[in-house]
Amino acid sequence: MAKITAAEVNKLRKTTGAGMMDCKNALVEADGDFEKAIEILRKKGQKVAAKRADRDSSEGAAIAKVNSDSTSGVIISLNCETDFVAKNDGFVTLANELADLALGYDSKADFLAASFNGLSVQEKLTEQTGVIGEKIEIGGFSKLNAAFVGSYIHAGNKIATLVGLSEAVDGAAVAAKDVAMQAAAMNPVALNEDGVDQSVIDKEIEIAKDQLRQEGKPEAMLDNIAKGKLKRFFKDNTLVNQNFIKDSKQSVAQYVKSVDAELVVTGFERVALG
Repeated sequence: MAKITAAEVNKLRKTTGAGMMDCKNALVEADGDFEKAIEILRKKGQKVAAKRADRDSSEGAAIAKVNSDSTSGVIISLNCETDFVAKNDGFVTLANELADLALGYDSKADFLAASFNGLSVQEKLTEQTGVIGEKIEIGGFSKLNAAFVGSYIHAGNKIATLVGLSEAVDGAAVAAKDVAMQAAAMNPVALNEDGVDQSVIDKEIEIAKDQLRQEGKPEAMLDNIAKGKLKRFFKDNTLVNQNFIKDSKQSVAQYVKSVDAELVVTGFERVALG
Protein backbone atom coordinates (compact mmCIF):
# COMPACT_ATOMS: atom_id res chain seq x y z
CA MET A 1 0.00 0.00 0.00
CA ALA A 2 1.33 3.43 -0.99
CA LYS A 3 2.16 5.88 1.78
CA ILE A 4 -0.20 8.85 1.63
CA THR A 5 1.42 12.15 2.60
CA ALA A 6 -0.24 15.27 3.97
CA ALA A 7 1.00 17.18 0.93
CA GLU A 8 -0.80 14.79 -1.43
CA VAL A 9 -4.00 15.06 0.59
CA ASN A 10 -3.77 18.86 0.54
CA LYS A 11 -3.14 18.90 -3.22
CA LEU A 12 -6.23 16.76 -3.82
CA ARG A 13 -8.28 18.98 -1.52
CA LYS A 14 -7.25 22.10 -3.45
CA THR A 15 -7.99 20.41 -6.77
CA THR A 16 -11.45 19.09 -5.88
CA GLY A 17 -12.63 21.13 -2.90
CA ALA A 18 -13.41 17.92 -1.02
CA GLY A 19 -12.80 17.58 2.72
CA MET A 20 -9.47 16.38 4.08
CA MET A 21 -10.75 12.97 5.23
CA ASP A 22 -12.59 12.38 1.95
CA CYS A 23 -9.38 13.17 0.08
CA LYS A 24 -7.28 10.91 2.28
CA ASN A 25 -9.75 8.05 1.92
CA ALA A 26 -9.87 8.50 -1.86
CA LEU A 27 -6.07 8.40 -2.10
CA VAL A 28 -5.96 5.29 0.08
CA GLU A 29 -8.57 3.61 -2.10
CA ALA A 30 -6.64 4.66 -5.22
CA ASP A 31 -3.36 3.39 -3.72
CA GLY A 32 -1.84 6.84 -4.10
CA ASP A 33 -2.88 7.34 -7.75
CA PHE A 34 -3.85 11.05 -7.88
CA GLU A 35 -6.01 10.90 -11.04
CA LYS A 36 -7.79 7.77 -9.83
CA ALA A 37 -8.49 9.50 -6.50
CA ILE A 38 -10.11 12.41 -8.37
CA GLU A 39 -12.28 9.93 -10.26
CA ILE A 40 -13.30 8.24 -6.98
CA LEU A 41 -14.39 11.59 -5.57
CA ARG A 42 -16.34 12.41 -8.75
CA LYS A 43 -18.16 9.07 -8.58
CA LYS A 44 -19.02 9.84 -4.97
CA GLY A 45 -20.49 13.13 -6.19
CA GLN A 46 -22.58 11.30 -8.78
CA LYS A 47 -23.95 8.95 -6.14
CA VAL A 48 -24.84 11.81 -3.80
CA ALA A 49 -26.40 13.76 -6.68
CA ALA A 50 -28.59 10.79 -7.62
CA LYS A 51 -29.77 10.40 -4.04
CA ARG A 52 -30.60 14.11 -3.69
CA ALA A 53 -32.08 14.70 -7.15
CA ASP A 54 -35.60 15.23 -5.79
CA ARG A 55 -34.54 17.58 -2.97
CA ASP A 56 -35.60 21.24 -2.97
CA SER A 57 -32.74 23.62 -3.83
CA SER A 58 -34.37 27.01 -3.26
CA GLU A 59 -31.39 28.59 -1.44
CA GLY A 60 -28.18 29.76 -3.06
CA ALA A 61 -26.59 32.81 -4.64
CA ALA A 62 -27.93 34.91 -7.53
CA ILE A 63 -25.07 36.68 -9.31
CA ALA A 64 -25.18 39.28 -12.11
CA LYS A 65 -22.16 40.05 -14.28
CA VAL A 66 -21.63 42.59 -17.08
CA ASN A 67 -18.90 42.47 -19.72
CA SER A 68 -16.08 45.02 -19.94
CA ASP A 69 -17.84 47.34 -22.41
CA SER A 70 -21.23 47.11 -20.67
CA THR A 71 -23.05 45.76 -23.72
CA SER A 72 -23.90 42.30 -22.40
CA GLY A 73 -24.84 40.86 -19.03
CA VAL A 74 -25.80 37.56 -17.48
CA ILE A 75 -27.46 36.38 -14.28
CA ILE A 76 -27.07 32.90 -12.88
CA SER A 77 -28.27 31.42 -9.63
CA LEU A 78 -26.17 28.70 -8.07
CA ASN A 79 -28.74 26.82 -6.02
CA CYS A 80 -28.32 24.67 -2.93
CA GLU A 81 -30.55 23.26 -0.19
CA THR A 82 -29.69 25.35 2.87
CA ASP A 83 -28.96 28.97 3.73
CA PHE A 84 -25.91 27.76 5.68
CA VAL A 85 -24.24 26.56 2.47
CA ALA A 86 -25.47 29.60 0.49
CA LYS A 87 -23.60 31.95 2.84
CA ASN A 88 -20.35 29.97 2.71
CA ASP A 89 -17.51 32.03 1.20
CA GLY A 90 -16.35 29.15 -0.98
CA PHE A 91 -19.86 28.67 -2.38
CA VAL A 92 -20.24 32.39 -3.20
CA THR A 93 -16.78 32.40 -4.80
CA LEU A 94 -17.77 29.47 -7.00
CA ALA A 95 -21.00 31.24 -7.98
CA ASN A 96 -19.03 34.31 -9.04
CA GLU A 97 -16.52 32.25 -11.02
CA LEU A 98 -19.34 30.45 -12.82
CA ALA A 99 -21.09 33.75 -13.57
CA ASP A 100 -17.88 35.11 -15.12
CA LEU A 101 -17.78 32.05 -17.38
CA ALA A 102 -21.50 32.35 -18.18
CA LEU A 103 -20.92 35.77 -19.80
CA GLY A 104 -19.57 33.93 -22.84
CA TYR A 105 -22.69 31.80 -23.43
CA ASP A 106 -26.21 32.54 -24.66
CA SER A 107 -28.05 29.52 -23.28
CA LYS A 108 -28.12 27.52 -20.08
CA ALA A 109 -27.49 24.28 -22.00
CA ASP A 110 -24.34 25.64 -23.65
CA PHE A 111 -23.14 27.04 -20.34
CA LEU A 112 -23.59 23.72 -18.51
CA ALA A 113 -21.55 22.00 -21.25
CA ALA A 114 -18.76 24.61 -21.06
CA SER A 115 -15.32 23.75 -19.71
CA PHE A 116 -14.57 24.82 -16.13
CA ASN A 117 -11.17 23.91 -14.67
CA GLY A 118 -10.93 20.69 -16.69
CA LEU A 119 -14.54 19.63 -16.14
CA SER A 120 -17.80 20.68 -17.72
CA VAL A 121 -19.87 23.02 -15.56
CA GLN A 122 -22.39 20.21 -15.02
CA GLU A 123 -19.62 17.85 -13.90
CA LYS A 124 -18.33 20.52 -11.51
CA LEU A 125 -21.80 20.87 -10.00
CA THR A 126 -22.00 17.09 -9.54
CA GLU A 127 -18.55 17.10 -7.95
CA GLN A 128 -19.58 19.86 -5.55
CA THR A 129 -22.75 17.97 -4.65
CA GLY A 130 -20.50 15.19 -3.40
CA VAL A 131 -18.17 17.62 -1.62
CA ILE A 132 -20.90 19.62 0.12
CA GLY A 133 -23.47 16.86 0.52
CA GLU A 134 -26.32 19.00 -0.82
CA LYS A 135 -28.01 19.24 -4.20
CA ILE A 136 -26.09 21.89 -6.18
CA GLU A 137 -27.44 23.12 -9.51
CA ILE A 138 -27.81 26.11 -11.79
CA GLY A 139 -31.31 27.45 -11.28
CA GLY A 140 -31.73 30.72 -13.15
CA PHE A 141 -29.84 31.70 -16.30
CA SER A 142 -30.73 35.00 -18.02
CA LYS A 143 -28.83 36.94 -20.66
CA LEU A 144 -29.34 40.56 -21.76
CA ASN A 145 -27.71 42.54 -24.58
CA ALA A 146 -28.16 46.29 -25.11
CA ALA A 147 -26.32 49.48 -26.01
CA PHE A 148 -25.66 49.79 -22.27
CA VAL A 149 -26.25 47.12 -19.61
CA GLY A 150 -26.18 47.69 -15.87
CA SER A 151 -26.63 45.29 -12.97
CA TYR A 152 -27.60 45.08 -9.33
CA ILE A 153 -27.26 42.32 -6.72
CA HIS A 154 -29.38 42.67 -3.60
CA ALA A 155 -27.68 42.15 -0.24
CA GLY A 156 -27.33 38.46 0.54
CA ASN A 157 -27.27 37.45 -3.14
CA LYS A 158 -30.98 36.54 -3.11
CA ILE A 159 -32.00 38.76 -6.05
CA ALA A 160 -29.98 39.87 -9.09
CA THR A 161 -31.12 42.09 -11.95
CA LEU A 162 -29.92 43.42 -15.30
CA VAL A 163 -31.25 46.49 -17.13
CA GLY A 164 -30.62 47.48 -20.74
CA LEU A 165 -30.61 51.10 -21.95
CA SER A 166 -30.88 52.39 -25.52
CA GLU A 167 -27.67 54.44 -25.45
CA ALA A 168 -24.38 54.59 -23.53
CA VAL A 169 -24.85 58.26 -22.59
CA ASP A 170 -23.27 60.17 -19.72
CA GLY A 171 -25.05 59.00 -16.59
CA ALA A 172 -26.05 55.66 -18.11
CA ALA A 173 -24.25 53.66 -15.41
CA VAL A 174 -26.09 55.39 -12.56
CA ALA A 175 -29.44 55.25 -14.39
CA ALA A 176 -29.08 51.56 -15.23
CA LYS A 177 -28.19 50.68 -11.63
CA ASP A 178 -31.11 52.74 -10.29
CA VAL A 179 -33.55 50.98 -12.62
CA ALA A 180 -31.99 47.60 -11.83
CA MET A 181 -32.59 48.31 -8.11
CA GLN A 182 -36.19 49.20 -9.01
CA ALA A 183 -36.63 45.87 -10.80
CA ALA A 184 -35.19 44.02 -7.80
CA ALA A 185 -37.44 45.78 -5.30
CA MET A 186 -40.70 45.99 -7.26
CA ASN A 187 -40.63 42.72 -9.24
CA PRO A 188 -42.37 43.96 -12.42
CA VAL A 189 -44.10 41.37 -14.60
CA ALA A 190 -42.90 42.98 -17.84
CA LEU A 191 -41.03 45.96 -19.28
CA ASN A 192 -44.22 47.67 -20.52
CA GLU A 193 -47.82 46.93 -21.51
CA ASP A 194 -46.76 45.16 -24.71
CA GLY A 195 -44.72 42.65 -22.72
CA VAL A 196 -47.58 41.44 -20.53
CA ASP A 197 -48.84 38.03 -21.56
CA GLN A 198 -52.42 38.01 -22.80
CA SER A 199 -53.35 35.31 -20.29
CA VAL A 200 -52.29 37.65 -17.47
CA ILE A 201 -54.37 40.48 -18.96
CA ASP A 202 -57.42 38.22 -19.30
CA LYS A 203 -57.04 37.05 -15.70
CA GLU A 204 -56.75 40.62 -14.37
CA ILE A 205 -59.89 41.68 -16.28
CA GLU A 206 -61.83 38.73 -14.88
CA ILE A 207 -60.66 39.48 -11.33
CA ALA A 208 -61.70 43.12 -11.74
CA LYS A 209 -65.13 42.16 -13.08
CA ASP A 210 -65.73 39.70 -10.23
CA GLN A 211 -64.85 42.39 -7.69
CA LEU A 212 -67.19 44.87 -9.40
CA ARG A 213 -70.06 42.36 -9.45
CA GLN A 214 -69.59 41.79 -5.72
CA GLU A 215 -69.79 45.56 -5.27
CA GLY A 216 -73.12 45.53 -7.11
CA LYS A 217 -72.00 47.39 -10.22
CA PRO A 218 -74.31 47.03 -13.29
CA GLU A 219 -73.13 44.46 -15.83
CA ALA A 220 -73.15 47.08 -18.61
CA MET A 221 -70.53 49.12 -16.77
CA LEU A 222 -68.11 46.27 -16.05
CA ASP A 223 -66.03 46.42 -19.25
CA ASN A 224 -65.19 50.12 -18.99
CA ILE A 225 -64.42 50.02 -15.27
CA ALA A 226 -62.34 46.86 -15.70
CA LYS A 227 -60.28 48.58 -18.42
CA GLY A 228 -59.53 51.38 -15.98
CA LYS A 229 -58.38 48.85 -13.39
CA LEU A 230 -56.21 47.20 -16.04
CA LYS A 231 -54.46 50.53 -16.68
CA ARG A 232 -53.72 50.69 -12.97
CA PHE A 233 -52.34 47.14 -13.12
CA PHE A 234 -49.98 48.17 -15.94
CA LYS A 235 -48.82 51.21 -13.94
CA ASP A 236 -48.10 49.15 -10.84
CA ASN A 237 -46.60 46.09 -12.53
CA THR A 238 -44.67 47.13 -15.66
CA LEU A 239 -41.18 48.48 -15.09
CA VAL A 240 -41.19 51.69 -17.13
CA ASN A 241 -44.65 52.71 -15.87
CA GLN A 242 -44.01 52.12 -12.18
CA ASN A 243 -43.45 55.06 -9.86
CA PHE A 244 -39.69 55.49 -9.48
CA ILE A 245 -38.82 54.32 -5.95
CA LYS A 246 -36.30 57.14 -5.43
CA ASP A 247 -38.79 59.81 -6.52
CA SER A 248 -42.44 58.74 -6.63
CA LYS A 249 -43.43 61.96 -8.44
CA GLN A 250 -42.10 60.47 -11.68
CA SER A 251 -42.27 57.14 -13.46
CA VAL A 252 -39.22 55.05 -14.27
CA ALA A 253 -39.51 56.10 -17.91
CA GLN A 254 -39.58 59.77 -16.89
CA TYR A 255 -36.58 59.32 -14.61
CA VAL A 256 -34.56 57.77 -17.44
CA LYS A 257 -35.48 60.66 -19.76
CA SER A 258 -34.31 63.11 -17.10
CA VAL A 259 -30.84 61.63 -17.62
CA ASP A 260 -31.08 62.02 -21.40
CA ALA A 261 -34.13 63.03 -23.41
CA GLU A 262 -33.64 60.20 -25.92
CA LEU A 263 -32.86 57.49 -23.37
CA VAL A 264 -35.23 54.54 -22.89
CA VAL A 265 -35.15 51.22 -21.05
CA THR A 266 -34.95 48.43 -23.63
CA GLY A 267 -35.14 45.37 -21.40
CA PHE A 268 -34.52 43.81 -18.01
CA GLU A 269 -33.88 40.42 -16.42
CA ARG A 270 -34.51 39.39 -12.83
CA VAL A 271 -33.55 36.20 -11.00
CA ALA A 272 -34.68 35.63 -7.42
CA LEU A 273 -34.19 32.74 -5.02
CA GLY A 274 -36.85 31.24 -2.82
